[in-house]
Amino acid sequence: MKVLFILATAFFVPAASLAADGLNLPAVALNFAEGGRPTELVNVLKIVVLLTVLTLAPAILVMMTSFTRMVIVLSFLRQSLGTQQMPPNQVLVGLALFLSFFVMAPTWQKISTEAIDPYLAEKIDQKEAFTKIEAPMREFMFSQTREKDLELFLSMSKMPKPQNRESVPSYVLVPSFVLSELNTAFQMGFMLYLPFLVIDMVVASVLMAMGMMMLPPMMISLPFKLLLFVLVDGWALVVGSLVKSFG
Repeated sequence: MKVLFILATAFFVPAASLAADGLNLPAVALNFAEGGRPTELVNVLKIVVLLTVLTLAPAILVMMTSFTRMVIVLSFLRQSLGTQQMPPNQVLVGLALFLSFFVMAPTWQKISTEAIDPYLAEKIDQKEAFTKIEAPMREFMFSQTREKDLELFLSMSKMPKPQNRESVPSYVLVPSFVLSELNTAFQMGFMLYLPFLVIDMVVASVLMAMGMMMLPPMMISLPFKLLLFVLVDGWALVVGSLVKSFG
């Protein structure tokens, strides 16, 4: 209670002294008056929708782009090397983010040319701009989505079988795309584990044969795994394979 009293005194005393000196302080009022035109309410709702989209922007970036596959494969790589927190999470996430920018650059360039620039030039309205923004993103997701994953969500939605891609709703396409990305990322992670797993098994067998059962095999195998990774230019191979996997 004493702390609250001190803070309240420090907050209100300067305002009271300023009022005593004849200085006028601005007043803030919240008014819920009746709007004169329906367009005023529409504009407010547009602002609310825009703020909502900006709030969901990180999730959209993660789920509808190549970021998911990138960050999962890089995390598998770090675990297979056994380097604990090297590279740090910030480095892996940053690398995955910029690789996603590189992979998505043609799609975003198409969105900028066909949707954003005409909308800013007031050549198209918001509805048409949204449709032209959605089309390249759907094209990218369709190119990376497996048919069995898409069929899975189509069957669960209990909707009639679509005749073409345009008739597939986005609420079905997006989870299908995410599931396909997870499957692909785990397959690539498994392939990354294999060579390092062989090194761990060889080192563990040699240590056991020498009677050094108390010596952790990870302590001995880590330098060999790092040496192998450096000799084969592992970062270039992993990054190159990730980018080429979006072909």
